[in-house]
Amino acid sequence: MNTIHHAAAAGFAAKADNYVLGRPDYPPALDAWLRDELDLEPGKTVVDLGAGTGKFTRRLMTTGAAVIAVEPVAEMLQKLTGEYPEISAKSGTAESIPLPDASVDAVVCAQAFHWFATEAALTEIHRVLKPGGSLGLVWNTRDARIPWVAKLADIFAPYEGDTPRHHTGDWKKPFPFNGFSALREHHFSNNHTGAPEDVIVNRVLSTSFIAALPPEKQEQVAADVRALIANEPTLAGRTEVTLPYDTAAYSCIKE
Repeated sequence: MNTIHHAAAAGFAAKADNYVLGRPDYPPALDAWLRDELDLEPGKTVVDLGAGTGKFTRRLMTTGAAVIAVEPVAEMLQKLTGEYPEISAKSGTAESIPLPDASVDAVVCAQAFHWFATEAALTEIHRVLKPGGSLGLVWNTRDARIPWVAKLADIFAPYEGDTPRHHTGDWKKPFPFNGFSALREHHFSNNHTGAPEDVIVNRVLSTSFIAALPPEKQEQVAADVRALIANEPTLAGRTEVTLPYDTAAYSCIKE
Protein backbone atom coordinates (compact mmCIF):
# COMPACT_ATOMS: atom_id res chain seq x y z
CA MET A 1 0.00 0.00 0.00
CA ASN A 2 2.07 2.90 -1.33
CA THR A 3 -0.89 5.19 -1.91
CA ILE A 4 -1.85 7.98 0.48
CA HIS A 5 -5.39 7.97 1.88
CA HIS A 6 -7.50 10.46 -0.07
CA ALA A 7 -8.32 12.48 3.05
CA ALA A 8 -4.63 12.94 3.84
CA ALA A 9 -3.64 13.69 0.25
CA ALA A 10 -6.37 16.31 -0.27
CA GLY A 11 -6.79 17.67 3.24
CA PHE A 12 -3.18 18.06 4.31
CA ALA A 13 -2.17 19.48 0.93
CA ALA A 14 -4.91 22.11 1.10
CA LYS A 15 -4.55 23.09 4.75
CA ALA A 16 -0.87 22.89 5.66
CA ASP A 17 -1.08 26.42 7.11
CA ASN A 18 -4.00 25.48 9.36
CA TYR A 19 -2.02 22.47 10.54
CA VAL A 20 0.82 24.71 11.68
CA LEU A 21 -1.53 27.07 13.52
CA GLY A 22 -4.05 24.62 14.93
CA ARG A 23 -1.96 21.70 16.13
CA PRO A 24 -0.43 21.74 19.62
CA ASP A 25 3.23 21.28 20.35
CA TYR A 26 4.37 18.25 22.33
CA PRO A 27 5.03 18.29 26.10
CA PRO A 28 8.61 18.81 27.32
CA ALA A 29 8.25 15.56 29.30
CA LEU A 30 8.73 13.73 26.01
CA ASP A 31 12.40 14.77 26.04
CA ALA A 32 13.14 12.23 28.76
CA TRP A 33 11.03 9.61 26.97
CA LEU A 34 12.99 10.09 23.75
CA ARG A 35 16.23 9.76 25.66
CA ASP A 36 15.32 6.89 27.99
CA GLU A 37 12.88 4.84 25.88
CA LEU A 38 14.29 5.41 22.38
CA ASP A 39 17.92 5.98 23.39
CA LEU A 40 18.21 9.12 21.24
CA GLU A 41 21.39 11.14 21.71
CA PRO A 42 24.21 12.68 19.67
CA GLY A 43 25.68 10.13 17.29
CA LYS A 44 22.34 8.41 16.69
CA THR A 45 20.05 8.76 13.65
CA VAL A 46 16.26 8.94 13.83
CA VAL A 47 13.60 8.97 11.11
CA ASP A 48 10.62 11.28 11.59
CA LEU A 49 8.17 9.19 9.55
CA GLY A 50 5.08 11.04 8.35
CA ALA A 51 6.79 14.22 9.52
CA GLY A 52 4.14 16.59 8.18
CA THR A 53 5.10 20.23 8.65
CA GLY A 54 7.72 19.35 11.27
CA LYS A 55 5.71 19.69 14.47
CA PHE A 56 7.65 16.81 16.06
CA THR A 57 10.86 17.34 14.11
CA ARG A 58 11.92 20.14 16.43
CA ARG A 59 11.48 17.87 19.46
CA LEU A 60 13.65 15.20 17.83
CA MET A 61 16.33 17.75 16.99
CA THR A 62 16.72 18.67 20.67
CA THR A 63 17.99 15.14 21.38
CA GLY A 64 21.15 15.83 19.38
CA ALA A 65 20.45 12.88 17.09
CA ALA A 66 20.62 13.34 13.32
CA VAL A 67 17.04 13.65 12.02
CA ILE A 68 15.77 12.41 8.66
CA ALA A 69 12.24 13.59 7.87
CA VAL A 70 10.14 11.43 5.53
CA GLU A 71 6.77 12.81 4.32
CA PRO A 72 4.60 11.94 1.27
CA VAL A 73 2.53 15.15 0.99
CA ALA A 74 4.55 17.69 -0.99
CA GLU A 75 2.89 20.75 0.55
CA MET A 76 3.64 19.53 4.07
CA LEU A 77 7.23 18.66 3.16
CA GLN A 78 7.70 22.14 1.70
CA LYS A 79 6.63 23.71 5.01
CA LEU A 80 9.03 21.45 6.89
CA THR A 81 12.06 22.15 4.72
CA GLY A 82 11.36 25.89 4.87
CA GLU A 83 11.36 25.75 8.67
CA TYR A 84 14.27 23.30 9.07
CA PRO A 85 16.55 23.57 6.02
CA GLU A 86 19.41 22.05 7.98
CA ILE A 87 17.92 18.55 8.25
CA SER A 88 17.67 15.80 5.65
CA ALA A 89 14.11 15.68 4.26
CA LYS A 90 12.87 13.06 1.82
CA SER A 91 9.65 12.30 -0.01
CA GLY A 92 8.49 8.81 0.87
CA THR A 93 5.84 6.64 2.47
CA ALA A 94 5.83 4.21 5.37
CA GLU A 95 5.71 1.32 2.92
CA SER A 96 8.61 2.70 0.87
CA ILE A 97 11.14 4.49 3.07
CA PRO A 98 14.01 5.85 0.93
CA LEU A 99 16.79 4.53 3.18
CA PRO A 100 19.10 1.47 3.20
CA ASP A 101 18.60 -1.63 5.33
CA ALA A 102 19.60 -1.36 9.00
CA SER A 103 20.63 2.28 8.62
CA VAL A 104 18.89 4.12 11.49
CA ASP A 105 18.70 3.84 15.27
CA ALA A 106 15.05 4.83 15.65
CA VAL A 107 11.87 5.56 13.72
CA VAL A 108 9.28 7.87 15.26
CA CYS A 109 5.73 8.41 13.98
CA ALA A 110 4.11 11.42 15.63
CA GLN A 111 0.40 11.91 14.94
CA ALA A 112 0.83 9.63 11.94
CA PHE A 113 0.92 5.86 12.49
CA HIS A 114 -2.86 5.40 12.27
CA TRP A 115 -2.59 6.39 8.59
CA PHE A 116 -0.37 3.42 7.76
CA ALA A 117 -0.90 0.83 10.51
CA THR A 118 -0.26 -2.18 8.28
CA GLU A 119 2.02 -5.18 8.25
CA ALA A 120 3.66 -3.75 5.13
CA ALA A 121 4.58 -0.53 6.94
CA LEU A 122 5.91 -2.37 10.00
CA THR A 123 7.96 -4.65 7.75
CA GLU A 124 9.51 -1.60 6.06
CA ILE A 125 10.18 0.13 9.39
CA HIS A 126 11.80 -3.08 10.65
CA ARG A 127 13.97 -3.15 7.51
CA VAL A 128 15.51 0.31 7.99
CA LEU A 129 16.09 -0.09 11.75
CA LYS A 130 19.39 -1.38 13.08
CA PRO A 131 19.22 -4.44 15.38
CA GLY A 132 18.08 -3.15 18.76
CA GLY A 133 16.67 0.00 17.18
CA SER A 134 13.46 1.54 18.47
CA LEU A 135 10.06 2.41 17.04
CA GLY A 136 8.18 5.24 18.75
CA LEU A 137 4.52 6.12 18.21
CA VAL A 138 3.17 9.41 19.60
CA TRP A 139 -0.26 11.06 19.56
CA ASN A 140 -1.70 14.22 21.05
CA THR A 141 -5.35 13.40 21.77
CA ARG A 142 -7.98 15.89 22.92
CA ASP A 143 -9.17 15.30 26.49
CA ALA A 144 -12.82 14.49 25.82
CA ARG A 145 -13.52 14.20 29.54
CA ILE A 146 -14.04 17.97 29.36
CA PRO A 147 -17.67 18.46 28.25
CA TRP A 148 -17.04 21.22 25.69
CA VAL A 149 -14.19 19.20 24.16
CA ALA A 150 -16.58 16.28 23.69
CA LYS A 151 -19.09 18.64 22.05
CA LEU A 152 -16.33 19.83 19.71
CA ALA A 153 -15.79 16.27 18.49
CA ASP A 154 -19.52 15.94 17.85
CA ILE A 155 -19.31 18.77 15.31
CA PHE A 156 -16.79 17.17 12.97
CA ALA A 157 -17.32 13.44 13.63
CA PRO A 158 -20.17 13.18 11.04
CA TYR A 159 -17.64 13.98 8.28
CA GLU A 160 -15.14 11.29 9.31
CA GLY A 161 -16.16 8.66 6.74
CA ASP A 162 -13.49 5.99 6.24
CA THR A 163 -10.63 8.18 7.45
CA PRO A 164 -8.22 6.25 9.72
CA ARG A 165 -8.41 7.69 13.24
CA HIS A 166 -6.29 7.12 16.32
CA HIS A 167 -9.26 7.04 18.69
CA THR A 168 -10.71 3.89 17.09
CA GLY A 169 -7.72 1.83 18.23
CA ASP A 170 -7.48 0.15 14.82
CA TRP A 171 -3.82 1.13 14.65
CA LYS A 172 -3.10 -1.58 17.24
CA LYS A 173 -4.30 -4.43 15.01
CA PRO A 174 -0.85 -5.27 13.50
CA PHE A 175 0.58 -5.80 17.00
CA PRO A 176 2.11 -7.98 18.32
CA PHE A 177 4.40 -8.03 15.28
CA ASN A 178 7.10 -10.61 14.67
CA GLY A 179 10.48 -8.88 14.97
CA PHE A 180 9.38 -6.24 17.48
CA SER A 181 9.10 -6.45 21.25
CA ALA A 182 5.80 -5.77 23.03
CA LEU A 183 4.59 -2.15 23.02
CA ARG A 184 5.35 -0.06 26.10
CA GLU A 185 2.92 2.76 26.87
CA HIS A 186 3.35 6.13 28.59
CA HIS A 187 1.03 9.13 28.98
CA PHE A 188 1.77 12.83 29.52
CA SER A 189 -0.54 15.80 30.10
CA ASN A 190 -0.38 18.59 27.56
CA ASN A 191 -2.21 21.87 26.90
CA HIS A 192 -2.55 24.08 23.85
CA THR A 193 -3.08 27.69 24.88
CA GLY A 194 -3.69 30.62 22.55
CA ALA A 195 -6.33 32.53 20.63
CA PRO A 196 -9.61 30.59 20.19
CA GLU A 197 -9.34 30.91 16.41
CA ASP A 198 -6.01 29.07 16.42
CA VAL A 199 -6.42 26.63 19.30
CA ILE A 200 -9.97 25.52 18.49
CA VAL A 201 -11.16 26.69 15.06
CA ASN A 202 -7.93 26.04 13.14
CA ARG A 203 -7.48 22.76 15.01
CA VAL A 204 -10.78 21.55 13.61
CA LEU A 205 -10.09 22.93 10.14
CA SER A 206 -6.70 21.17 10.11
CA THR A 207 -8.38 17.78 10.50
CA SER A 208 -7.75 15.92 7.26
CA PHE A 209 -11.34 15.05 6.35
CA ILE A 210 -12.56 18.58 7.23
CA ALA A 211 -9.78 20.17 5.18
CA ALA A 212 -10.82 17.99 2.22
CA LEU A 213 -14.43 19.25 2.28
CA PRO A 214 -15.76 21.80 -0.24
CA PRO A 215 -15.20 25.39 0.98
CA GLU A 216 -18.85 26.00 1.82
CA LYS A 217 -18.96 22.93 4.09
CA GLN A 218 -15.72 23.97 5.77
CA GLU A 219 -17.28 27.37 6.43
CA GLN A 220 -20.30 25.69 8.02
CA VAL A 221 -18.07 23.59 10.28
CA ALA A 222 -16.12 26.71 11.29
CA ALA A 223 -19.39 28.53 12.03
CA ASP A 224 -20.58 25.63 14.19
CA VAL A 225 -17.30 25.66 16.12
CA ARG A 226 -17.48 29.43 16.67
CA ALA A 227 -21.06 29.04 17.89
CA LEU A 228 -19.88 26.43 20.40
CA ILE A 229 -17.22 28.85 21.64
CA ALA A 230 -19.74 31.69 21.94
CA ASN A 231 -22.16 29.54 23.94
CA GLU A 232 -19.64 27.91 26.26
CA PRO A 233 -19.25 29.98 29.48
CA THR A 234 -15.62 28.95 29.97
CA LEU A 235 -14.72 30.11 26.43
CA ALA A 236 -17.06 32.94 25.46
CA GLY A 237 -15.40 36.35 25.10
CA ARG A 238 -11.94 35.10 25.96
CA THR A 239 -8.92 36.15 23.92
CA GLU A 240 -6.93 33.17 25.21
CA VAL A 241 -8.19 29.64 25.80
CA THR A 242 -6.69 26.24 26.59
CA LEU A 243 -7.51 22.99 24.84
CA PRO A 244 -6.38 20.09 27.07
CA TYR A 245 -4.65 17.07 25.54
CA ASP A 246 -3.34 13.70 26.63
CA THR A 247 -0.10 12.74 24.89
CA ALA A 248 0.21 8.98 24.44
CA ALA A 249 3.64 7.54 23.64
CA TYR A 250 4.32 3.91 22.68
CA SER A 251 7.64 2.20 21.98
CA CYS A 252 9.04 -1.16 20.98
CA ILE A 253 12.41 -2.56 19.97
CA LYS A 254 13.61 -4.41 16.88
CA GLU A 255 14.54 -7.89 18.04
